[in-house]
Amino acid sequence: MGSGSFFKVVLRNFDVLAGPLVTLVYPLYASVKAIESKSHVDDQQWLTYWVLYSLITLFELTFVKVLEWLSFWPYAKLIITCWLVLPYFSGAAYVYEHYVRPIFVNRQIVNIWYVPRENDSFSRPDDILSAAERYIEENGPGEFEKLISKAGRVPKSRSNSHTVNEDDSAVESKFWKSNSRSFYDEDYHY
Repeated sequence: MGSGSFFKVVLRNFDVLAGPLVTLVYPLYASVKAIESKSHVDDQQWLTYWVLYSLITLFELTFVKVLEWLSFWPYAKLIITCWLVLPYFSGAAYVYEHYVRPIFVNRQIVNIWYVPRENDSFSRPDDILSAAERYIEENGPGEFEKLISKAGRVPKSRSNSHTVNEDDSAVESKFWKSNSRSFYDEDYHY
C-alpha cells in the first residue's frame, strides 16, 4: 500500500519532477560538454535551446494568469521542451531556423496596426473604372488616350500583373468606340 501511494504521487506530479530535469539539468550538462568540445554544431544546438527556453519563460511570465486556467499547460510545456532538448528531434534547431532567425536576422517589419481608410479611392474593384470615367469627364478622351499610351510604355518591371475580367457586353456598354476602332484592345481583358 505504501509503494502504491508513492507511485500515485510520482505520476500525479510527473511534470513537477521531470520538468527541471528536462528543462534545466540535462541542458546545463550538455551545454558544459558542448563548450568543452571543439565542434560548433553542438554549441549552436545548446545556444539555440537557451534562446528558445528564455522565450518560453518570457511567454509564461507574461501570460501566467491565462496559463493558470489551462490544466494541460505543464504537460504541454514538458512535451515541447523534450522536443527542443532531445538531439534525436533537433527541435531547437528547427524552431530557430524557421521562426526565430527570420524575425531577428531578416528584420521583416509587419505593421499590425494598419487600418485601411474608408475613403480610399481604390477600395472597391469598380473604383478604378469610375476613376477612369471621372478622368475622361474632366480631361476628355484624348488626354485619357495619351495617359493610356504612356502607361503602355512603362518598363516590364513596373507594370502590373493584375487583370480584371469583365463580361464583353459590360465592357462595350461602359466604353465607347471611336472612328470604328475599339478604344481598348479586344484580346486583352482589363
